[in-house]
Amino acid sequence: MHVVVAPDKFAGTLTAAEAATAIAEGWRQQAPGDELVGIPMADGGPGFVETLHASLGGDLLAVTVSGPYGSPTPGAVLLTDGTAYVESAQACGLHLTPPDEREPEAATTVGVGELLAAAIDTGARRVVVGLGGSATNDGGAGMLAGLGAESDADLCAGGSGLVGITRVDLTPVRDRVAGVELVAASDVDNPLLGLRGAINVFGSQKGVSDERKPALDGLLQDLAAATDRTVADAPGAGAAGGLGFALLLLGAGREPGVELVAEAVGLAGLVAAADLVLTGEGAFDYSSSAGKVVHGVAQVAAAAIRPCVVLAGRVDVGAREMRALGVESAYSMTELVGEQQALAAPAGSLAALAARVARTWSR
Repeated sequence: MHVVVAPDKFAGTLTAAEAATAIAEGWRQQAPGDELVGIPMADGGPGFVETLHASLGGDLLAVTVSGPYGSPTPGAVLLTDGTAYVESAQACGLHLTPPDEREPEAATTVGVGELLAAAIDTGARRVVVGLGGSATNDGGAGMLAGLGAESDADLCAGGSGLVGITRVDLTPVRDRVAGVELVAASDVDNPLLGLRGAINVFGSQKGVSDERKPALDGLLQDLAAATDRTVADAPGAGAAGGLGFALLLLGAGREPGVELVAEAVGLAGLVAAADLVLTGEGAFDYSSSAGKVVHGVAQVAAAAIRPCVVLAGRVDVGAREMRALGVESAYSMTELVGEQQALAAPAGSLAALAARVARTWSR
């Protein structure tokens, strides 16, 4: 039997590559004769560059950039076939700061601008920016500053630095990116502002209180008024705390991150040659339908008329929702070994789950 193993990361416990390895090892314990192909996946958030590098090869350029609060932070630019890939979460990711030290109104995207500058300086004519998992709510103002934008406000001070903003000069930035095709790789189609915008939808997970959401959303409205209000309504402008907005201001195109990764790694062809597709993530829940890896892999499997099975840390969707996503069946680590064991030994727990699933699905 030919099995494609294409999981996302299990946030906080396993990278996508580690998850693929664990699933394959567990499966082989039960079905040693099956042929398994591991394809770690990503949707634009944390692990985007690592996943692409594992599948595409290419050269990694190590750089040091500003983290969400200005401290030096390691990053990397992946260079392959004339395209540079960067991951915004490397510079402004939520995972870079412990929960009790996060300051959602001060976190900045300056480092993302520095990553972009490093990518452009390699001579790449196409730069793909993975968006997701950010700690920031500055509308990409810091990124613009990192590329040379000037303003009457402090673009580098996070969302709170936008107080009183009336002017942003993007001429130096547009000169810097001239001749470069920019692509925003994001699973989010929210606009920048309003009830479906960056602050009201994603602010809570970054630590923004309900009381502060109207004020922060208002500051992003001021940023939009000082640049181009029409861009704020575009799908994806609200991605990564508004980084999508800043990229769209610079003429970036937008592609769903999981589709971009799937195309880059040739997932459709691998799935077409398989008998079964396995994918997974930490929590298989209602948000999985919003352009996440599991949904993207399931769609590829459905197009090839191949069954898709999910292995997850926990499963919070019912059979009807599962079928709507194109998933044949889903299995939970926590149901098998308990939450404490799943967190304490995630790789072993995932391998044990894969072995159990193989008893049902391997033939």
